[in-house]
Amino acid sequence: MRDINVREMLDEAKFNRFHGMVLFWCAFAIIFDGYDLIIFGSVVPVLIEEWGITSNQAGMLGSAALVGMMLGAFFFGPLADKVGRKNIIIFCIALFSIFTFFIGFATDIYQFGIYRFIAGLGLGGVMPNAIALMSEYAPKKLKSTLVSIMFSGYSVGGIAAAGLAIFLIPKLGWESLFFIGGIPLLTLPFMYKTLPDSPYILMAKQENTKVETILTKVNPAYGPIKGDRFTVDFPEHEKGNSVAKLFTKGRAFSTSMLWIAFFMCLLMIYGLNTWLPGIMKAAGYPLDSSILFLLVLNIGAIFGAIGGGWIADQWNPKKVLILFFILAAVSLSLLGFTVNIYLLYTLVAIAGATTIGTQIIANAYATQYYPSEIRSSAVGWALGVGRIGAIVGPLMGGMLLTLALPIYQNFLAFAIPGIMGAIAMFFVQEQYSVFGKVGKETPKPSKVVKQKSLG
Repeated sequence: MRDINVREMLDEAKFNRFHGMVLFWCAFAIIFDGYDLIIFGSVVPVLIEEWGITSNQAGMLGSAALVGMMLGAFFFGPLADKVGRKNIIIFCIALFSIFTFFIGFATDIYQFGIYRFIAGLGLGGVMPNAIALMSEYAPKKLKSTLVSIMFSGYSVGGIAAAGLAIFLIPKLGWESLFFIGGIPLLTLPFMYKTLPDSPYILMAKQENTKVETILTKVNPAYGPIKGDRFTVDFPEHEKGNSVAKLFTKGRAFSTSMLWIAFFMCLLMIYGLNTWLPGIMKAAGYPLDSSILFLLVLNIGAIFGAIGGGWIADQWNPKKVLILFFILAAVSLSLLGFTVNIYLLYTLVAIAGATTIGTQIIANAYATQYYPSEIRSSAVGWALGVGRIGAIVGPLMGGMLLTLALPIYQNFLAFAIPGIMGAIAMFFVQEQYSVFGKVGKETPKPSKVVKQKSLG
């Protein structure tokens, strides 16, 4: 009879086809997650003209999906810790795909808002579970990198949304963009067959045959033997409600600081993704050029996410996050004082790299800060609280445009949260993370208590 340490096998594995499959499906979900969200920013100028709505009304429509995302993250994150991440991911993809498709048939702002809200519930449930699942399967040396690559799918979806908007809106109307959002429904049978569930949740359910199959794929050298006992060497299991446990073991202050950082980062992201085309159009740029700024923002985000993830794996993700928050504030501040088009594009790309890229690194950081048993709850609630910032962002942008302030003041308003996010991250106390440190500097725990064998 052997004791098989599941966490060690997952952490020490070499990247292979199995990891690639998990990465593919999680990234696929995030691509359409990003697409569904960013198409709104692409169609806002058209809706304002076609339906005769105000900037404040458009901001409320943008926030409808984000309210849904907040509630979805609060609900589906903890639920997945109990019933499994795979089924929640698939259900949420179906939910947001169906109602994004329905938006194409909306004839007024009320239908549009209701469909956006319900789609947002699904969008909010996908993110924390895809992040947690990818983090659990990623080898230790590649955790931040793989989570960042996966979440860069958000920006790929944003690029697709902005690029398609430039070509499809003049020819087929804004509705066509939302019809494309239904495509993931066709892939769900394949996802159900090939996407694995969390190994730790399978262990809790005593589904040892599935755990053996997964470990064989993770490490082909592993040969299951009857009677194998599966263990993990996380610190002793903590009893109680999964959300309440975010505030135990000295984590209360750091959890609050992480929530503030998520709030500030998502405020910048959704404020810019909703209103960057509108702000640039108000500055005198034509619609096509205004949407092109949105495309550049998301191209920059890919480089920020992947590059930042790699740096976080080599260095310390907390320090990278503080640096990225500061760079975001600086680039956004300079946007309002720049008239050279090439410098504008460069600053927008840097803003994308250090806002969306920051959030991606923060997601990976949160998965490593907390124990596996509350990981989805931790990311789900951090994103849920962060969604309040995401709701504020579009509303704030609409209000700023209504006030007809100088362009530089609009960008300064979005830069201030970057400074506040950097301050919040500075005060996160890493000594209370699951192993005392996060990232490359993580020491091995001095005292480890094995969970009760489920073999």
